[in-house]
This record gives sequence, structure tokens and C-alpha cells, in this order.
Amino acid sequence: MSKLSSSTILLVGGGRMGSALLSGWISSGIQTEQIILVEPDTKSALVHSSNGINVVSSPADLPNGYNPDALVLAIKPQYVSPVISSYKKYLNQTIIISVAAGITIKKIQNAVGHLPIVRAMPNTPAAIGKGITVACVNSKVNGIQKSLSYKLLEVTGKMVWIENELYMDGVTAVSGSGPAYVFLLIECLCEAGIAIGLPPKLSSQLAEMTVAGAGELAILAEESPTNLRQNVTSPGGTTAAALDILNGPNGMPDLLIRAVAAAAKRSKELSEE
Repeated sequence: MSKLSSSTILLVGGGRMGSALLSGWISSGIQTEQIILVEPDTKSALVHSSNGINVVSSPADLPNGYNPDALVLAIKPQYVSPVISSYKKYLNQTIIISVAAGITIKKIQNAVGHLPIVRAMPNTPAAIGKGITVACVNSKVNGIQKSLSYKLLEVTGKMVWIENELYMDGVTAVSGSGPAYVFLLIECLCEAGIAIGLPPKLSSQLAEMTVAGAGELAILAEESPTNLRQNVTSPGGTTAAALDILNGPNGMPDLLIRAVAAAAKRSKELSEE
């Protein structure tokens, strides 16, 4: 029996990311009886309980002597510090996995002490198993716990370990916030199509499938994104005309550099609040 199939999991938060993790865990073979979800929102709790998940509204409702193998924090960053201290009595060699943006390992340690902690940054495509999660650990995490963490997080899509937590602000800016940049690209591409006379539904389909297909091609192709772009850009052609605008002064490259830098700066600020 694998460690995953015998592990007990306490999930705090049943919102978008918590729901994505739950869905992935169940699909990977974890049984509902291995999971307890803490979710104070009645509507969300009803949805999850109707799917067979054991849901409680607060840590006070957890069974006496309960000691999960993993505590997964899938709540908003501002709630982590005040919430996590109420779980201390349930944490005996439990690994804490936080997916809250901007919350450092040190901040969690300040609330619960020097326990095994994983700081992870998934992104919203995790909801369909197409995301990427980047994570780092503190020195208290042993090999078995790191393996369990990997299995719990890889259900979001691709899972990558990093050694230096300082990279997490950049990770947050590129992949954590990145889906919003792509959605904005789809919005703008759709609106641009409408502006030149395309029907809205057709323009939306073209924008969505073009971005999705290009992303998949970038993953599967042996060539770099730069080469893929050059392959579709004929000198003097339509693509070249568009790229002349996008690469112009204050164009897409400059805007993205500034946008990602702003996101990284804000992530660092959040970690220091």
C-alpha cells in the first residue's frame, strides 16, 4: 500500500484551490474517508459533503486525538496566521502544506513552531489538472513527508521543487498570476477580432483555441517559443505586421516585464506584512 493511499489529510478551505486539490486527490485514488475538510461557509460545505467529503465548520469539531499526516492550508493569505494557531494541538509530526500566496515558511513557523512545512504556489489551471505548482520545504521535512507532499500537489498538473524560497515571489508573479495575463490576452484578442468585423462568438472561439493550441504546441514541440514564433512569421507578411506593433516602444515585452516586476514586488510586500 502506498503512503498516499494510507495517509490522512486535513484540508482547510474548500474554495477554488481547495476544490481543485480535492478533485485531484479523489481522481488519484485517495478515498473520501481519508480526508476531513474544514469549511465554515455553509453553501460550500453542503456541496462538498454531498460529494462524500467529511466536512466540519471549525477545528473545534475535529475528532479528539485527531492527528493527520498532512494539513493543507488552502485559504486566503490574510487568514493563515490567525487560523493556523488553532490547529496546533492536532499537529504531531504532521506536515503543513500552505498554498497561500505570499505566506513565508517563517511566518507559519512563528504561528506553530518548527514543524515540517511546505510552501507551495499552484495556479488556477490546477482546477483541470493543467497547472504548475512550485514548492520549497524547511529543514524539518523528511523524505517520506516530501514524497507525500509531492503526491498531494502533483494532482494540480506539473510539480517542481526549488531549494531557495527567495524565488517564490518571482514564481508567484510568473505562474501564480500568469493565468490572468493569458486571460487578458484572450479578452484583448477577441475584442480585436470584433473590432475588425468578426462576429463575437467566432472571435471568442478563435482567441481561446489559438491561445490554448499555441500553449500546447510550446509544451510539446522540441523547438523554443522563439523559434516557433519565427516559424510563423514570414518577412513582410501579416504576422510580421502585427509583431511590429507588439514589439514597438512600450509594447508587449516591455509591458510584461513591468507587470511581472510589479506582481513580484507585491508578493514580497505581502510576505513582509
